Amino acid sequence: MIERIDSPANKKIKLAAALKQRKQREKTGLFVAEGIRLCEMAAEAGWQVEFGLLTGQVREQERGAKLVEKLTGQNCPLYEVPEAVFAKAAGTETPQGILLVMAQKTPSLPQTAERENPLYVVMDGVQDPGNAGTIIRTADAVGADGVILLKGSVDVYGDKAVRSTMGSIFHVPVYSGVSVEELTDFARRNDLQLLATALDETAKPHFGQDFTKGTVVVLGNEGNGVSQEILAVAQKTYIPMYGQAESLNVGMSGAIVLYEALRQRKF
Repeated sequence: MIERIDSPANKKIKLAAALKQRKQREKTGLFVAEGIRLCEMAAEAGWQVEFGLLTGQVREQERGAKLVEKLTGQNCPLYEVPEAVFAKAAGTETPQGILLVMAQKTPSLPQTAERENPLYVVMDGVQDPGNAGTIIRTADAVGADGVILLKGSVDVYGDKAVRSTMGSIFHVPVYSGVSVEELTDFARRNDLQLLATALDETAKPHFGQDFTKGTVVVLGNEGNGVSQEILAVAQKTYIPMYGQAESLNVGMSGAIVLYEALRQRKF
């Protein structure tokens, strides 16, 4: 049964709206997935849903009606709200009329990699949520074993980051708040080569690396690149460029390197 909420002062409306703030997401361990496609993927993934908010228009659409049926079948509490009330909780300028308040998954970096010769991608201080979402989406596309965010990186459960993953956040393990020491210990323990993207005279072209080995690829901050702490212990690699561009967007760089790894492993 779908209940009705009409007041913007309702606790659930206030909670959904408050989750736009990182401190509230960290305090509650919750986040918001918004939009038909993202909610469909969340429902398919079987992640824990606290509750959902929707407008009446969603139930009138065939796709929306199927999604509502699936969620009610999973015993997800759903609340229908007026569009004006939904807009207060939504994080988009043109909301699609449905969002889910969900529990974050915060796994710890495993002691042992789950498969032989795994592939991990690391964000070292990446700040832009769009870049972070793109990297997670690309990691999912190439079949990477996980995405690791070092301390000081963006919150991947922010609205824009979640939307930018296009649902991949539900498919690939994401390990947040990892220290450099934890990362290097993980790589050493699992005999993984640690590669860091860097424009450096000692760096090798990315297509000259052997990605058939177990590999950790580190992508750096948009302005400052990979930290010196990582560069001191990693093999440096770069993407050759022959035009006038000084650098590539970190999301694009990640895609280029990860797809070279996929090429070597699968083709």
